[in-house]
Amino acid sequence: MADTRTRGYRATLAKDPHEVAAMFDGVARRYDITNTVLSMGQDRLWRMATRKSLGLRPGERVLDLAAGTGVSTVELAKSGAWCVATDFSKGMLAAGLSRNVPMVAGDATKLPFADAVFDAVTISFGLRNVAAFDTALAEMARVTKPGGRLVVCEFSTPVWRPFRTVYMEYLMEALPRVARAVSSNPDAYVYLAESIQAWPDQAELARQIATSGWRDVKWRNLSGGIVALHRAVR
Repeated sequence: MADTRTRGYRATLAKDPHEVAAMFDGVARRYDITNTVLSMGQDRLWRMATRKSLGLRPGERVLDLAAGTGVSTVELAKSGAWCVATDFSKGMLAAGLSRNVPMVAGDATKLPFADAVFDAVTISFGLRNVAAFDTALAEMARVTKPGGRLVVCEFSTPVWRPFRTVYMEYLMEALPRVARAVSSNPDAYVYLAESIQAWPDQAELARQIATSGWRDVKWRNLSGGIVALHRAVR
């Protein structure tokens, strides 16, 4: 159960690891249902798209980084691959203990795994929360076998300008109001909106991935660019 002292707690965009972990501890109890409500059910489609983009095969080893309560890991495991959920919020991992997937607490910038042990690695809606996300990308490359795959599923920049304007207004105005009705820590979703606004667009993130030990970087927009899947090869 999340520590009630973290309710109402919001991290800053400096993204201090302890602040961010504490904030996610505070939203853990209702995190999954809040995401489904705020995304209008599209979160399920984004998880499916991530699994398909990875092209997983039975018996492969997969790291699901920033996995939260493990709902994304369960989706990946439908492929028959062996999948481990890793997150630096122990409250999030505790909230997902009923899910039948292995879970390991770990920092994205200092992964607790040996070199070249995974066939694929993915991170969904978590890279944005890492202060040194270039270091995290390099760490993901370190633990991935040569020829292994990366998929980053992250909020991005809508490609149609009129829709982009409406979306940004939703982020800053409507999203926090909806969060107050369904989240155990609605203030955390103000951070969510601010962090999405400050995040690089599709092309810039692709450039960052390509300079962090990955090659053949490509991206695909989902939901009009609200979300983008970046795929790369080690």
